[in-house]
Amino acid sequence: MVIRQVCPRCTSGQWKKHGHLHNGKQNHHCHDCGRQCVDCFAQDLIAEDRRGRIERVRVERIALRGIWRAVGGTRKWVVGFLVQCFAALPDHLHGQPGRGTQDVMLQRLAVEADAMASFVQQKAHTPWVWLAMDAKSRQIIAFHGGDRSRRSATRRWAKSPHAYRQHATLYTDQSVVYDGVLPTAQHKAISKLARQTKHIERCNNPLRQRVSRLVRDARSVSKELANHIGAIKLFSCHDNLTRAAA
Repeated sequence: MVIRQVCPRCTSGQWKKHGHLHNGKQNHHCHDCGRQCVDCFAQDLIAEDRRGRIERVRVERIALRGIWRAVGGTRKWVVGFLVQCFAALPDHLHGQPGRGTQDVMLQRLAVEADAMASFVQQKAHTPWVWLAMDAKSRQIIAFHGGDRSRRSATRRWAKSPHAYRQHATLYTDQSVVYDGVLPTAQHKAISKLARQTKHIERCNNPLRQRVSRLVRDARSVSKELANHIGAIKLFSCHDNLTRAAA
């Protein structure tokens, strides 16, 4: 239990009672800076192993309420902690090119790209999930959330690692949004029968199975686009690290 004698912001001792919080505690208002706080509070510190457990269960299709009930802590803290995790995720998604010498690696680089529909808050708002995958290592090397337009395809292409943009063969479907975005010499627009994009299309299944926000007609649907994108990035980083360690 921590007992405050002064304002935590300006260290002033001049405050007055200012109603009660949702949990019934007496709230106070500082006369000098206007800060509101309670004079007695308990610090509930979350251990590092518990924080890591929350990150792991988040990629196993468990809703926020389920994480709160299973791991512990308050719902507000769990949401804030996951938002911090989403903001700390790297843009490269921990993706690594295939092993081997540089000459052999660059000659064999192949990328499969696809887009998957999703929705945030309501079905009228349908952001698309743009993914690019290394065909050999099955690692997701680039990700972008946006609309189904050439601009989103350009942004996803710009997020790809330099080695893939320079040397990789790019396999996509026959959508017109890739025209003028991907280099003609590297781009291979194929049909479904060619099966050159089977790995990236197969990736859509575990995404929907393990990211609860992508499940249709579920209460775990995303309310904000930033958290929606962050949850998919968290799965991508975790999946890449798992494949790299295998």
